[in-house]
Amino acid sequence: MVGLGQLFLEENQRINKKVLSNGDVYVGDFKGELPHGKGKYLWSDGTVYDGEWEGGKMTGKGHISWAAGAKYEGEFSGGYVHGFGTFTRPDGSEYRGSWRMNIQHGLGTKQYSNLDVYEGCWKEGVHEGNGRYSWSNGNVYVGNWKGGIMNGRGIMKWISGDIFDGSWSNGLRHGSGVYRFSDGGFYFGTWTKGLKDGKGTYYPAGTKHPSLKRWCRSLGYDDVSSSFESRDASILNSVEVEAQRTSIRRSVSELSGSGSLRGSGRIMQRTASIDRSSSRGHSARELIFNNDLSSALSHISDDAHSVVLDTDRIAYEREYMQGVLIKERIVTAERSRKTKHKNKFHAKEAKTNSWMNIFQSRQSYYLMLNLQLGIRYTVGKITPVPMREVRPSDFGERARIRMYFPKKGSQFTPPHYSVDFYWKDYCPMVFRNLREMFKLDAAEYMMSICGDDGLTELASPGKSGSLFYLSHDDRFVIKTLKKAELKSLLRMLPKYYCHVGKHENTLITKFFGVHRITLRGGRKVRFVVMGNMFCTELRIHRRYDLKGSSHGRYTDKDKIKEGTTLKDLDLDYEFHMDKLLRESLFKQLHLDSKFLESQNIIDYSLLLGLHFRAPEQLKAVLEPPGATTNHDSFSSDDVGVSSQGEPLIPPTGLILVTHEPSSVNTAPGPHIRGSTLRAYSVGEREVDLLLPGTARLRVQLGVNMPAQASHKLLQEEGGPTEVELFEVYDVVLYMGVIDILQEYNARKKAENAYKSLKFNPLTISVVEPKLYAQRFLSFLQKVFPEPP
Repeated sequence: MVGLGQLFLEENQRINKKVLSNGDVYVGDFKGELPHGKGKYLWSDGTVYDGEWEGGKMTGKGHISWAAGAKYEGEFSGGYVHGFGTFTRPDGSEYRGSWRMNIQHGLGTKQYSNLDVYEGCWKEGVHEGNGRYSWSNGNVYVGNWKGGIMNGRGIMKWISGDIFDGSWSNGLRHGSGVYRFSDGGFYFGTWTKGLKDGKGTYYPAGTKHPSLKRWCRSLGYDDVSSSFESRDASILNSVEVEAQRTSIRRSVSELSGSGSLRGSGRIMQRTASIDRSSSRGHSARELIFNNDLSSALSHISDDAHSVVLDTDRIAYEREYMQGVLIKERIVTAERSRKTKHKNKFHAKEAKTNSWMNIFQSRQSYYLMLNLQLGIRYTVGKITPVPMREVRPSDFGERARIRMYFPKKGSQFTPPHYSVDFYWKDYCPMVFRNLREMFKLDAAEYMMSICGDDGLTELASPGKSGSLFYLSHDDRFVIKTLKKAELKSLLRMLPKYYCHVGKHENTLITKFFGVHRITLRGGRKVRFVVMGNMFCTELRIHRRYDLKGSSHGRYTDKDKIKEGTTLKDLDLDYEFHMDKLLRESLFKQLHLDSKFLESQNIIDYSLLLGLHFRAPEQLKAVLEPPGATTNHDSFSSDDVGVSSQGEPLIPPTGLILVTHEPSSVNTAPGPHIRGSTLRAYSVGEREVDLLLPGTARLRVQLGVNMPAQASHKLLQEEGGPTEVELFEVYDVVLYMGVIDILQEYNARKKAENAYKSLKFNPLTISVVEPKLYAQRFLSFLQKVFPEPP
């Protein structure tokens, strides 16, 4: 009997232990030839997994420890870390939360080795969505993240008591926000890449400021006074709920006998990925911390929530350019509030009136929903179709996608909260190929226009009466078209497709789609989706619409505001550029003008955007008519510092350097054009633009082009006349050719009337295409003169 028992024990051990040819060992349960049930796997390098198996793969709960000292305990699925678990690195950092395919994904909390803590949402191993980051020094950020960096709405609270609540981009304050100092002072304004940029108002401690709740609501934010705590609590609650999860939905697949090695080895192959993704959070932290200069502005008091209301105190209206204070004036808080209220009233009134002749009440909101539903449907339908060259039939009358969208939904469309409507998409294959040609990802395109953030309805329509929408990320402009403009676009589309395909640096507007919505009663609204030329890396300080004409081409000085697009007669600068940059510009302008001439197009414009570098003397140039500068703030006794201690930084210039793809953003945007330009001043090599202390940017045609803006000064009577005086500013130029849908034949009658009057061609607004192109280029050659 003893001999039989010993034989049974040896046979059982043989079945539950398997030594592989590479030295790995498995001890545990089998199902056939595959590990199944409880078992331990020992890799030859010292890594050990002890836990559940299913069909030859680590599936269920288990524990794995690597020879380097890292360890994970939690859920597995299909050979991957997948589900909920805790990963500890040798340096002491620990992540506890959700995983997907060996990567942190979902809700989780990570404590870094330096005791920084992040708790919130993760996506593909980095912070994405809502989250809270607590630095070991006491600073805290609660808000949105994207790609491991603070991006979107967020609140930063420094240990000093200072708080910033507003928009962030790439880890820096960017957009509208309010900065609350620890002593109770407030600054309402805008930021660009971490620097104050544009107009704002500073309210010293004890001064009555605008309602924070109303200000936040005007930007679509929650109440600033409670959002910090409410966001913090919601994130903690979400993580706690996720931590209580005890099971996951497991995906099981069958493997061959050798598949157990591949399934087990998969976790080994991706161990480095776990470590890399775990450390990526540090890049965001380091970027933010290194740029955290605003703590130097903090005050001694820790009571950031106390505000004493006193309408007799003063406030400071300020204007900044890249962190430089260029203008300041003292106003009473009461006056500032009334002015703001008045401006709000007029903005609201203009917005309402601009829509009254077409849409009433909620119909404009329904229109936005319809547009998003239609584009989502069209792009989703055409994207899976295999890529191919366009055919003549793709431009024809039958090249349309039509669909009916009932409110309750249908077999092909989802239910929605808008009204019933009919959708038509023009030439879908052509525009699909154009989006590919412009290197635009279909998913990003849909998210920009059809995402949850929605579209922004622009309050001021153009002179043509067209209506405009802006995507939430400012990348795309959607414009309504007249029927004649739609016909013009469809007629020229085959030649347009060829032109933009042949000339990657074309300055002509990029079109991404043309659509039509038919509402109740048969009303038809036509749209075109275009790239936003002013979705730029630098703030645009001046905008000009240039046609090369003097006929009505000026702006009433009383109507000039921040963001106003000026005209030909308003431009009093000449722009001096690098020799090769200018040659590239005019070579493309000639090609584009020749194309538009061949298509019988007139009345197009060069849309020009200027970004000024920030010399102190620009305060006079940027000051609107009638504004008074606070000269006490710039007295000779206080050179370089304003009345409130703000630094007045001198200009640092623009520098062209040899292009380095790894040092600049090369991702295509809605306005970014093809090749990197070459500059004569850098040995005819491809160049980047270096802005000291700000950024390094790729120079392309019409994008990030450096120049010197020369402005002739008016001399006083009786002064010397033999010497002309000029002011010269460093500027960065952005430009593109717009309004290319006006055909000459549509205005022939008006053209004939002008021709009979024998006016100077520069004063005639309607001319034949060839003469229009000549006048257009002649004017621009004066604006951008040849270098000596």
